[in-house]
Order: sequence, then C-alpha cells, then structure tokens
Amino acid sequence: MTKLKIGFAGTPEFAAAHLAALLNTEFSPVAVLTQPDRRAGRGKKLHASPVKALAQTNGLAVYQPSSLKTEESIDLFKELELDLLIVVAYGLILPSNILSLPTFGCINVHASLLPRWRGAAPIERAILAGDSESGVTIMQMDAGLDTGNMISKVTVNIDNDDSRQDLENNLIAAGVQGLIHTLGQFHTLRLTAQKQNDADANYAAKLDKIEALLDFDQDSELVNRIIRAGIGRMPAYAFLEGDRLRFLKATPNGKIFNVKPGTIVEIANDNFTVSCKNSSLLVDSIQLPGKNPVNVLDVLNSKATLLKVGALFTMDET
Repeated sequence: MTKLKIGFAGTPEFAAAHLAALLNTEFSPVAVLTQPDRRAGRGKKLHASPVKALAQTNGLAVYQPSSLKTEESIDLFKELELDLLIVVAYGLILPSNILSLPTFGCINVHASLLPRWRGAAPIERAILAGDSESGVTIMQMDAGLDTGNMISKVTVNIDNDDSRQDLENNLIAAGVQGLIHTLGQFHTLRLTAQKQNDADANYAAKLDKIEALLDFDQDSELVNRIIRAGIGRMPAYAFLEGDRLRFLKATPNGKIFNVKPGTIVEIANDNFTVSCKNSSLLVDSIQLPGKNPVNVLDVLNSKATLLKVGALFTMDET
C-alpha cells in the first residue's frame, strides 16, 4: 500500500510528544503547522511552540498561519497535497474547505473519551467532575466541535490523587499508542468509525481564573479537585492576610472542625489542615507570592508566623 503523505498540526507539549512519536516511523510528517510564536516571560521575547522547536530540530517544514480561513492557507494545503492531516491540540479552527483538502481528511487526537468532554479543557473538566476515567479518542474531524466519528479509543484511569499534569502525562502515553495503532490500520479503521451520541456530550470550556479561587465552604473533596485540576496551568489559590497563596498539593480529610471554613485548625511538622464544609483539607505544598513552589515544611521553617492556627483563608484580599 502506498505510503501516506502526512501533515501534522499542533502547538503545546502535549502535541509535541505525539509528533516525537511519529518521527523515524513510516508516519513521519512531511510538513508541520503550529501557531505563531508568542511573546512570554519578563522580557516578552518571542518563543516558538514546543511543536515548532521539535520540528525544526528534525528538519521538517514548518508553517505558522495565524488563521486557516484565508486564501493563503487554502493555497498552502493545495500545494502540500496531503493524504492525511493529524491534528493534536493545534488551537486554530479548521474550516470545512481545509478539512476536505487532504485525500482522507483530517483526524484529531482528543484527550477525552468522546463524547464525554468536547472542547478546550477536557483534562481539567474530567478532574473537576470527579470522573474515574478519561482517555484519548482518535476521530475523523468534521465542521463541528469535536463531533466527528470516532476511529479508536484508549482508556485511562483517573486516580484520586492525580493532578492535571499526572493525567496529561498518562493521556500522552495513551494518545501516542492510539495514534500509532490508528495509522497502522487506518484504511480499515476509518471504515468502521462510530458516530458519537450527542446526548452524552458535555462542553469542556477553558477554565476561567475565577474557577481556581478556592471556596472552603465546600466539601474538601471538591476543593481538592480544584487544586488537582490547576497543577501545571492555573494553580488554585486563596488569600491569607491579603496575600495570594497558591495551593499545589493537598489531601481531603474526613475530620470535622466546628470553626469557620477556611480556618487553619492544625499544624504538623510538614503540613497544615484547613477546615472545610463538613470536612477538612491537609495541605502539603503551597506557593507564596513571587516565590517558587515549596513544601509546607520549608515555609514552617522560614516563616513560622505566616501559617498559624486560627488564621483564615478568604476569597478576597481584604
């Protein structure tokens, strides 16, 4: 069978891991699309995406259109004459006239067991909802938002202490496995792709910063889900005496304290406990304003007066 002429479209580390898996295989792409360089850091210097950096290191042609809705983008796809485009966390919308240009269309590696979570933040939404499993779906793309027919799936369990970063790492492994499997049997699998049940779909909206603000007047399990979902992207936070503290690692606790939720009720050698609604939360790791993440033990050793029994975490700076 003739070798497929493949293109790859992606931007962050999640996508770069999938591109890396394709290199030195028969599925290595002939061209890579990624978002334009972004300014970041204190100096606001332009930074290439992880996908671009990897592609350039391996001598692949890289294209960075700011939109795929232009005549220039359509002309680019016509010139590439792709058999298949693989899309992984690209971040740009592919219009219908682009989706139809590759011979076998475009397939997407989506970090959810579709149709469970459609949209930009399936990893975070799965954790926030308390899902016990997630996974990766390889789907044939259509004009809808993650609505295409499902070619293959790989399931991943979500442990009670998995952070967003933990789950993303597991989903990368699953995605690479699923993608290579799909490409190896593509002409067979695409003919048996299954239609999604729209009634089971949920929209995984990108997280808003306000969603990372902790409300301790909730069960500690719910509070901890927010902490776990924020690791690596949008850390959970609350205010202590006007300072914003980020919460990086904690454990739900069934102990109940008859005090206002958000109150520090116990301090041990390397953690502290905060009261929640009908429960409490044992906190192991935090981040002080303008500082690097640290274990609570380090804070207790260097700033013993900051964390004290009776101190109250609030949802505002006052």
